[in-house]
Amino acid sequence: MTAGSDYEIVIGLEVHVQLATRSKLFCACRNEFGLPPNAAICPVCTAQPGALPVPNANAIELAMFAGFAIDAEIASFTRFDRKNYFYPDLPKGYQITQLEHPIVLRGSLTVAADDGTERAIRIVRAHLEEDAGKTIHPDGATTSLVDFNRAGVPLLEIVSAPDLRSPAEAHRYLAELKQRMRFARVSECDMEKGELRCDANVSLRPRGAAEYGTRVELKNLNSFKNVERALDLEIARQRSLLDAGKPVLQETRGYRAESDSTYSLRSKEEAEDYRYFPDPDLPALEISAERIETLRTRMPETAPAKATRYRTAHGLPEAVIASLIQERDTALYFDRCVELAPPDPRALANLLLSTVLGIVNERGEALAASRITPRHLVDVVALIEGSRLSSQAARTKVLPAIAESGEPAAAVMTALGLEQVSDDSALEAIIAQVIAANAKAVAEFRSGKAAALNSLVGAVMKASQGKANPNRVRELLTACLSAP
Repeated sequence: MTAGSDYEIVIGLEVHVQLATRSKLFCACRNEFGLPPNAAICPVCTAQPGALPVPNANAIELAMFAGFAIDAEIASFTRFDRKNYFYPDLPKGYQITQLEHPIVLRGSLTVAADDGTERAIRIVRAHLEEDAGKTIHPDGATTSLVDFNRAGVPLLEIVSAPDLRSPAEAHRYLAELKQRMRFARVSECDMEKGELRCDANVSLRPRGAAEYGTRVELKNLNSFKNVERALDLEIARQRSLLDAGKPVLQETRGYRAESDSTYSLRSKEEAEDYRYFPDPDLPALEISAERIETLRTRMPETAPAKATRYRTAHGLPEAVIASLIQERDTALYFDRCVELAPPDPRALANLLLSTVLGIVNERGEALAASRITPRHLVDVVALIEGSRLSSQAARTKVLPAIAESGEPAAAVMTALGLEQVSDDSALEAIIAQVIAANAKAVAEFRSGKAAALNSLVGAVMKASQGKANPNRVRELLTACLSAP
């Protein structure tokens, strides 16, 4: 949605990424989804008297990896602060976060703008903080329950500058950010598990104006679709107010997907409302340049870097590259296939994207857990390139059978009786029979109707029960029918 020629949309996003650590940010409790209520709690994350927090070194490293992934600076000095507010699922009465000295500063992401150009979206900062618990309101109950499993789970809040200009751009920014976090192994970013959540700040201003309008925050948006839809609704609401000469009030609003509507949560708080101060139980951290560069050498290959390598080293088309890097596991699977080469990388990529992913999705499996391993795919492509297996049989018979059994490709092909006949003498005998039985098609081909050859090839394939090599059949038929 656009705001119209008289207004410019201004959007900034605050994205909470749950870090892929084994334990919480300041204690040894498990960082794991789906546990029974209050199964992963301890005196630290439930704020028992005398319990002291200890920073998770892995969370700090993952935050640095996230900084590398968004081309940001890693702070040499970082510190934790207390953000004071009361809520039932915040057991301490404050949240440990980073206000004055975040661990990541000044990054950027490039996204496609609505006009087709590419624009760099500035990222102001990314800071570590702990998550709160979860308040549960059972239907019909007169009391609420609190599950503290998420209390203390490590989050990285990534804050963009107000550089986005449409809900669609916001969607593309989130998709790019998710891809980079997954490739860097910072987080799985599974929104259904709450591993990626978004708050959006949006305002309108007269086109050409330098000052921003009054911003409204949209809170806890848990899908890309909801982010885009909530922004659409809020833009329309603000435009209606401005057109009527009414002020837009600074506030925090929620979004109800079931009714496709936004609603007011509270008036907007400012930083001073939270009474921030340095956490006295946690020391400031100093990160040396040597430590930063050492960690940078361990950074997994990014999606843009993979795209460049696929383009230059393998000569893959842009559409194929885009599909390969859409999901981290697909790119890693392809990389493993290439390591096992000799088959053509283009053939590997095409069969992976056109067939293997479809089989895996139909079976409801993860690619990494599929019985079709990279070794299987390489072997299937080698059989095709060696003219022992037709590509159609590979797609419709052999790969689905491997997904069931995990047996070697050649063994599956043999067991199914699908090995192609490429021996000329055997093919010539079948061709002779087909020519004798299809005089009309032979006459049409010899009279100049090239399409008649297809029916003859099909007849040979049928007579051979699909085992004949169709390319060699076509060559031999053409030579035979063209002879005096």
